[in-house]
Amino acid sequence: MNSANPFGEYDDDPDPHNAPRIPVPRTSMEDTGLPLPTPPLILEHRVLKALLGAWALAACSPEETAAVEDHLGGCGACADEALRLREAVGLLHPPETLDLDPALRTRVLQACLSRRPPRIPVPSWATPYDAETARLDALLQDIGDAEWHAPVRLRWFDGKEPTSRRTTVAGVIAHLLTVDGLVAVALGLDDPLETPADTPTPAARTEAFWRAAHFPPTRSVRGPWREQSHNLVRTVAFAGGGSGRLPVPYGEFELPLRDSMLDRAFETWVHAGDIADAVDYPYEPPAPRHLHAMIDLGARMLPSALTARRQAGLAAPGETPHLVPAGAPGRSLRPEIEGLGGGEWLIPLDAPGALASADREVAHVALDGVEFCQLAAGHVSPEEAAAGQSGDREAIRDVLFAAASLSRM
Repeated sequence: MNSANPFGEYDDDPDPHNAPRIPVPRTSMEDTGLPLPTPPLILEHRVLKALLGAWALAACSPEETAAVEDHLGGCGACADEALRLREAVGLLHPPETLDLDPALRTRVLQACLSRRPPRIPVPSWATPYDAETARLDALLQDIGDAEWHAPVRLRWFDGKEPTSRRTTVAGVIAHLLTVDGLVAVALGLDDPLETPADTPTPAARTEAFWRAAHFPPTRSVRGPWREQSHNLVRTVAFAGGGSGRLPVPYGEFELPLRDSMLDRAFETWVHAGDIADAVDYPYEPPAPRHLHAMIDLGARMLPSALTARRQAGLAAPGETPHLVPAGAPGRSLRPEIEGLGGGEWLIPLDAPGALASADREVAHVALDGVEFCQLAAGHVSPEEAAAGQSGDREAIRDVLFAAASLSRM
């Protein structure tokens, strides 16, 4: 049967599935705002092979990368070449140390202080000690409990020959604590020694501290040492630059506070290097301006050290040493310190009070800056220290041995 429609007409096909459909417009990718899919690149083998170098350097476009990697799955020759190229790229980027740049702390502080100067600035002659104690503390923070007992040999030059004393990493920090205590006592701070030593020499104070301990030093010594170093820097900052003339006795001699703080910075760096060697830790020299200040201190101490060796019969007598009055020109030696922190100095040879004179220069010696410091620390023998020398050989020998005699435990 045919069914009637509302208009009084009859449909020829009563099946609704065969009814005519109204076309619906399709939605395109442009209408949705989504990006059109990019068709994969189809490249020839020779082109893909030429792209392997750029692919190894991660310099290909995403489409090229996809095409190359799809090709590598089916071409063994190109896959082998790609592997060799990736290994070669790895050699172009050697692994970098995870240790921070030793100058990073100084640069950060300089940047901060340039924006906002401190209310109570640290005197310039105390900043090397502040920096070196901070660097050593960072090293100590990185080592494990067992490494505090690693053996360390303290080395110095005892008049005629090298000598040494065996201790541990913790023992070295105890040594720094007690010798820094000489500066603390001079500033009116607490002495880390409960029982003062018979003589205030660094060696005697260290031995007294070691003897008084019921057990060998452990990592617990780090706290008192670091607290004392903070107190020293804080105290000289409050005291102001004028405190630099305050005498600090070392038993056999004394230094003004400004030089004593440089001396303690130097010792801190040297013994930090001893610790770093013992625990296989990389350690860099001080900042160039701090290194220069330490070298300058050593150069200024050389005339007195040379005179002391002559009085002990360990050096050749100078040219009429007693006939050169203070302030009069005398024979001189020129040490030329090369590298970062270096410079040139004139060292009077005939008497500590004589005036160094370029007109009476009799010898010249060239050393690397770090090597000069290692010589003054007793870590390098005088015979091996000079990189170059000319002039009076005897004067050069005496000055090199005098530099080594600046070292002590």
